[in-house]
Amino acid sequence: MDALNIKEALQWRKLIDTLLDKNQFADLVLQGGCFINVITRELYEADIAVKGEHVLLVGDAEELIGPSTKVENVSGKFVSPGFIDSHMHFESAVLTVTEFSKLSLPTGTTTLIADPHEIGNVLGVKGMQAMIEEATTLPHQVFYTVPCLTPDAPGLETAGYDVTSKDMKTLLNDPYVQGIGETQGFSNVNPVYQHASELIDDQLASVSYAKSIGKTVEGNAPALFGKELAAHIISGGTHISCHETTTKEEMIEKLRYGVSVFMREGSSQRNMAECIRAITEEGLDSRRAILVSDDMVPEDLLKDGHMNDIVKRTIAQGIDPVEAIQMVTINPATHFGFQDLGVLAPGKRADIAVISDLEQMTIDQVYVGGKKIAENGELTIDIPSYTYPETVKQSIKREPVKEEDLHINVSDRNRTHSHATVRAIKAIPDQNLTGTGEFKLNVTNGIVQPCLKQDVLPLMVVERHGRSGKIGKTFLHGFQLQSGAIAESVAHDTHNIIVTGTNYEDMVTAVNRVISMQGGIAMIKDGKVVGDLPLRIGGLMTDEFTGKEVSKKIAELHSLAKEELGCGFHVPFMHLSFWSLVTSPEWKITDMGLIEVDKFKIIPTIIE
Repeated sequence: MDALNIKEALQWRKLIDTLLDKNQFADLVLQGGCFINVITRELYEADIAVKGEHVLLVGDAEELIGPSTKVENVSGKFVSPGFIDSHMHFESAVLTVTEFSKLSLPTGTTTLIADPHEIGNVLGVKGMQAMIEEATTLPHQVFYTVPCLTPDAPGLETAGYDVTSKDMKTLLNDPYVQGIGETQGFSNVNPVYQHASELIDDQLASVSYAKSIGKTVEGNAPALFGKELAAHIISGGTHISCHETTTKEEMIEKLRYGVSVFMREGSSQRNMAECIRAITEEGLDSRRAILVSDDMVPEDLLKDGHMNDIVKRTIAQGIDPVEAIQMVTINPATHFGFQDLGVLAPGKRADIAVISDLEQMTIDQVYVGGKKIAENGELTIDIPSYTYPETVKQSIKREPVKEEDLHINVSDRNRTHSHATVRAIKAIPDQNLTGTGEFKLNVTNGIVQPCLKQDVLPLMVVERHGRSGKIGKTFLHGFQLQSGAIAESVAHDTHNIIVTGTNYEDMVTAVNRVISMQGGIAMIKDGKVVGDLPLRIGGLMTDEFTGKEVSKKIAELHSLAKEELGCGFHVPFMHLSFWSLVTSPEWKITDMGLIEVDKFKIIPTIIE
């Protein structure tokens, strides 16, 4: 018997002794609350007795109360398992794992399953290992689902590191790694099959290895049905999830196929209300319906909450509160095969959320492993800040750009023309999907000009990893920017520098500001910095500020984007970051150029 098994056996024996020896008692009893049984979908009065990190008993715990037992009177309140966010990215919050957790834990979320896809694209294995190492310092459960492929579309974009099946043994054998993350490389099933079938073989090698050591695999299946959906499911080893479901029809077919549908409800992409109709209108079973945040800005975390707020919104769509709580507890625990999380029952881990208002999902107290860690929305324990090594803070390997580098020029033979017809990505609020459009723009000295009247602006991706040196160029419609420019090094998924603006002068200044900061967000107006935020960890995150400080800074940037640049778009930086995501339809931009996603090819911006 190895050391781990001996430790577990001793823990179980201690629990048995406490239950059966009249001279031993619980460490903690939550007394008189209304228990939320996510196994049977019931509400009833019951005490919760805890010994060490584990639940002893759910029921009448009077006999387990001794002289040193801490008794908490929770009558009139509801007692739930701690919540699980099954798919999220710390990088999207621009926060370290520690600072994100400081904002999240008081809201009742006690387990996070993070996908380090973003830092993996920039820094590869060493970047992901740095993030995993941070999780080992925290009091709650943080697991990772790692990418088996970066970039997602080789040949159409440039990442800082190419992750393949060769990296899986190193990554997947880490105890903090739950499995393989979203398999975006096979999201566009037919184009990949026709034009890059070698990606399928490499993914299958990774998946096969993951399954052989008991790890899970997550899918990514936007707008897939029928044979394409079936092929994607099989590519994940026959049981996957999908967090890119946006319609009721998709939800129905995926649930029928046994896919765990991660209903996304983050800061910029909100799909739960549409997905949940498959349950409220069609009566489908909700056991494979799981709520996730995917991408959240710290401002929203601090203002509205985390999974508690998503549960609240789900209840507002007509779902019974206990059923909604199942979607953040037992449902994800079942999907991932967690043996001691997601339920409160004898021997399970005592991760507990005490709720004072069930409809509003107001969290009164939070316990992690039997210890109270938050009350009334504030942490009651100290979690030291975490500083990343300098090796992950030098990821921008490009010299400053010149204005002429960003110009979108017509061909020499059309240089004398006064107008040009161009393709433009159409922005869709609160989605990472985009539309397509064609517009007629003015040409001056061979350079195509932005048009505020039509809301058509240059949109570019500047490679920053020191590999291709390319700049992809197109136009963007619908961003509602009135002046200046915005650039950032957060640009899914390869995280080159993405920039848009009302004039080329401000755009080049914005890009160079990001380069000089070694990553971050920059807003420029009339050649001057309106606002910025350095993100030196892989150009994605910061450990220079607390979560609350970052929340305040991003809120200020959002206000400045509206007040100074006239941008009316909700969370503009997050939306901007997704217009380079080549795994979701229809058109996207990378350092290689304008991408027609469904055909897996580069298309010209200017229509000759």
